Amino acid sequence: MASSTLSALPISSSAAATTSSDSLRLVPSSLSLHGNKLPIRRFSSSSVVLKWRRPTVARISSSLPTTKYDPAKVPKWSARAIRSFGFGELEARKLKYPNTGTEAILMGILIEGTSSAAKFLRANGITFFKVRQEIVDLLGKSDLFFFSPEHPPLTEQAQRALDKAIEEKLKSGDDGEITPSHILLGLWSETDSAGQKILETLGFTNEMAKELVNYVDEGAALSSR
Repeated sequence: MASSTLSALPISSSAAATTSSDSLRLVPSSLSLHGNKLPIRRFSSSSVVLKWRRPTVARISSSLPTTKYDPAKVPKWSARAIRSFGFGELEARKLKYPNTGTEAILMGILIEGTSSAAKFLRANGITFFKVRQEIVDLLGKSDLFFFSPEHPPLTEQAQRALDKAIEEKLKSGDDGEITPSHILLGLWSETDSAGQKILETLGFTNEMAKELVNYVDEGAALSSR
């Protein structure tokens, strides 16, 4: 049997790389394999097409929907309130619910996590995971093959809760923003809504709601019970 040998493939000295401001070309002329020259196809940057995609830009509204008040006269919503609402929509989609309800907005407040309302809830033992479990127990899970819309529309109760948040702010008479604390008060005011029932199940009381009324500003210190 003839012995087989494997030798390195020397690149001939005629191989060269040329660079210009317009293109980059690698121009090897040939390879030598056991004395036989093999033709090598030349590559040019002009034959390579690089596709660039415009980055996706998230559009975040500066206000939340209302059916009761003139949007032009509604006080400004705080950034935390808007983020809380956005997270609530996302959680409704994760649970494959067709609408954003009071329960989803409650989850959104807890996921956002930095507001006085979220801190107050956690200090009183009302956490995101407890709320989510109560939601599943109360409302069940959606069909596996159902896909929620990108922005699940608000339920009537959730819309009334947001309008109530505006009302709470207008009653205060100050020039500050509408915060997640106002939204939480709106959720609590919607008797028999999923959000209100879950809050009540987890120990939220009218006394806590009264404390929120007194300390709705983001910088206020809320006590825990």
